[in-house]
Amino acid sequence: MTAEDTAYTEPSPEELEIGRLLFAKECTFVLGAVKMEHIPTTSLPEIAFAGRSNVGKSSLINALTRRKALARTSNTPGRTQEINFFNLDERLMIADLPGFGYARVSKSRVVEWTKLVNDYLRGRPQLRRVLLLVDARHGLKSSDEGVMKMLNVAAVSYQIVLTKCDKIGKGALDGLIEGIAKIAPLNTALHPEVIATSSRKGMGIEVLRARLAHLSEDA
Repeated sequence: MTAEDTAYTEPSPEELEIGRLLFAKECTFVLGAVKMEHIPTTSLPEIAFAGRSNVGKSSLINALTRRKALARTSNTPGRTQEINFFNLDERLMIADLPGFGYARVSKSRVVEWTKLVNDYLRGRPQLRRVLLLVDARHGLKSSDEGVMKMLNVAAVSYQIVLTKCDKIGKGALDGLIEGIAKIAPLNTALHPEVIATSSRKGMGIEVLRARLAHLSEDA
């Protein structure tokens, strides 16, 4: 299995165009929630972005929406301390979850954020999928596997999206995708397709737009 040989075929030109058109629409910041009662009430289909601190969640959201600073980026681990919600053309809600594996915050804050995220994931029926972002340079870490176990137990559909793929060679990328494919059957809620991306180079962005647009249309 290679980076080009994923579990599903490449999006058709029509699917790519639907994704392009959707993500060309206006995307606005809604709010940042630090408590469950702050989570916006909406019936829009929702996609959540999760991953370790500095994995590139904000950069990927900016690349998808063609915005330079819609989602804040930072070199400081743990800057995103809330669930940030973005409304894409009243068609799709995007949730940017706090990064896990925080390096520079108190343990009490980590406990608070973890509880908030767990409560959100278990109590959000319109959540179509969680995108679990994994830095291609480092592969799956124990913290990623812990989140995968939690999502499996909660029966929340999730998909692995590799980030910063421009920073490793093709052979290493193919090997990483092959390794993930081997463990996919052991993770009941894991969507089998792995999407390799680079926010800096634009790699995989069109494919991801098409996949998310499809989820929006399904809803």
